Amino acid sequence: MADGSNSESGSRRLLGRLKAALAEPAEGQERLNRVVRLIAEEIQTPVCSIYLFRDPETLELCATEGLNAEAVHKTRMRLGEGLVGRVARKAQPINTADAPGEPGFRYMPETGEEIYSAFLGVPIQRLGERLGVLVVQSKEARAYSEDELYALEVVAMVLAEMAELGAFVGEGAALKPLHQQAVLLRGTVGQEGTAMGAAWLHEPRVIVTNPFADDSAAETARLRDAVDRLRVSVDEMLGDPRHAPDGDHRQVLEAYRMFANSKGWMRRMEESIARGLSAEAAVEREQTRARTRLEQVPDAYLRERLQDLDDLSNRLLRLLTGQGDETGAEMPESPILVARNIGPGELLSYGRTLKGLVLEEGSVGSHAAVVARALAIPLVINARGILQEALNGDALLVDGEQGIVHLRPEENVAKAFRDKIAMQAKAQERYASIRRVPATTVYGPTIALHMNAGLMADLPSLKNSGAEGVGLFRTELQFLIRNHVPRRDELAMLYGRVMDAADGKRVVFRTLDIGSDKVLPYMKRDHEPNPALGWRAIRVFLDRPGVMRMQLQALIRAAAGRPLAIMFPFIAQLDEFLAGRAAVHDELEREERLGRPLPSKIEIGAMLETPSLAFSPRRFFESADFISVGGNDLKQFFFAADRENERVRRRYDSLNVSYLTFLEWIVQRCEDTGTPLSFCGEDAGRPVEAMCFAAMGFRTLSMRPASIGPVKHLLRRTNLAEVREVIDEARGSGAQSVRPAVMEWLRAQG
Repeated sequence: MADGSNSESGSRRLLGRLKAALAEPAEGQERLNRVVRLIAEEIQTPVCSIYLFRDPETLELCATEGLNAEAVHKTRMRLGEGLVGRVARKAQPINTADAPGEPGFRYMPETGEEIYSAFLGVPIQRLGERLGVLVVQSKEARAYSEDELYALEVVAMVLAEMAELGAFVGEGAALKPLHQQAVLLRGTVGQEGTAMGAAWLHEPRVIVTNPFADDSAAETARLRDAVDRLRVSVDEMLGDPRHAPDGDHRQVLEAYRMFANSKGWMRRMEESIARGLSAEAAVEREQTRARTRLEQVPDAYLRERLQDLDDLSNRLLRLLTGQGDETGAEMPESPILVARNIGPGELLSYGRTLKGLVLEEGSVGSHAAVVARALAIPLVINARGILQEALNGDALLVDGEQGIVHLRPEENVAKAFRDKIAMQAKAQERYASIRRVPATTVYGPTIALHMNAGLMADLPSLKNSGAEGVGLFRTELQFLIRNHVPRRDELAMLYGRVMDAADGKRVVFRTLDIGSDKVLPYMKRDHEPNPALGWRAIRVFLDRPGVMRMQLQALIRAAAGRPLAIMFPFIAQLDEFLAGRAAVHDELEREERLGRPLPSKIEIGAMLETPSLAFSPRRFFESADFISVGGNDLKQFFFAADRENERVRRRYDSLNVSYLTFLEWIVQRCEDTGTPLSFCGEDAGRPVEAMCFAAMGFRTLSMRPASIGPVKHLLRRTNLAEVREVIDEARGSGAQSVRPAVMEWLRAQG
């Protein structure tokens, strides 16, 4: 094989021998030893070595033919150190005739490799999972041939595949099987809460059980047949009228069709089969190469296109294995959904059967996050690597408080988590006993506690949680889960059912809050460098008066003579609110002319999410029937800290002195005009923050239903006047945050 002649038969012979060697019974270390001996013989090179990761930053020599055997399991190097470390870090081969002359070369005297000039190293990896490096060396100063490089890459991929199947498990095993180890993943909090259950993959990954081709002609025929079916399915999706001709879905499908018809893609997979790989392994080899390119490309558009190829490869693998889009597996009893990302309609189709949700991508304001909050299920986003690690049925612990996911946890971790959940359950029992009593503070005012909602399924929580009303009903979900604009009559019926379920309790309907990363599937999406500060919420509403009028008409008709409260989101200045208020009155007049019943009372309010609105003219506060502080957005704009950026969002405290002083200013302005004020958002549902907001003058708080019990429990034991003294004293001391002083006071109260 060293002369490059008859390369395809050489690759098949090498894989055939490798298959036979792996089929023989042996412990893990012995199998690795056989592999390096076999490769050295077949490629006719004096040295073959396998280096594996011992931890994410450390590689270890785990098997060798030709180097000093005593160096095995003793020689280690850091990621990026030496030629082996460079191969591992960049996930790209290094082929050189003069290894000592290469930049970064590291001499390891214990291995006895100083006499070898030629070096060829390739990464051992599978779909982004980097396991180590496979190396061959020679005394002769020569570059290894393209055929030898290809053969080594194929062997490296097969080693990764066989490791996943547990081929190297046993006494002295050097390669632990993938998907059997405990893994800790850190992500971003999307929705608070804790969940314990079993992984359920939205798009289950395919495990290649046989990477070897017994009959190359038959494997090629299987591949061609699967690709033909893939092309037909993509064409059918493109012909589906639900995919708008200028929508994002269309662009993705056009990219799918381009890749599915790529002759280069097909040729490379057929070449891999000719060299001894099965059809599935050939697809995965090309998919792994695409993933490696994906990590190297700086251009976001090109990365997205490579991601399309990755997704298309997964579809092809499911066709090859006969899985289609279904695996036939049964959903576990306590499913925790695992996905790259997921649309709102797909997530809602799972309903409340889900215990939690873990996404590899996503954002705190995404469709999935909105639905997860509505379903009240814990959500962790940006959990990088979860799709490569998790299999259906794997044990999963989701800590939505910290943004942590434990996959296949050790028993001590699982026990601690069970204890935590049990303590939370006991606390909920305690909170249930005060469900029907008011949140009256010690020697002080009563705080009204309302709940946030977005689905009909949320409304039973109005009674069960003890909420006094719905402080925020998100109306965008009904727009997000459809492929077309919902009809006015559909919305009127839904809003009417919401009011029926509220049974006379006040419901505040927030008008359509889209934009940023909540983009309607049927709305043309323009690229915005900073969508959180772009065309969203009231700005979209005012620029699309047809949609605004339709939703306002639906709300008025749903009221059917009952009181109606409407709130406009993301108001930045007075004229936006006045325009929205005028639109409501225009529709009231229109409905009256048509002889339809009007609401017995109409309240038109605004969500204060932009600092500019707090400094609006007095006329704004006089014109608004009520104001709700939207704490999630207001906090990120106040501190200029993106709440989706883990590096900065945790840096700023909700009990920061400047932020509390700003909230106090809002309270004072509302008191001056007699405008009802509430605080809505995640911080309202955190007991310590809620207590401090109440001490600053807020008399209404709106939060997720599960938070009402803990908040009420603390408020009923608190003297707000004393809390205010602690806050004022901390502010006067020059402290940056009042939290330390407040927590010390709480500890003193027992």
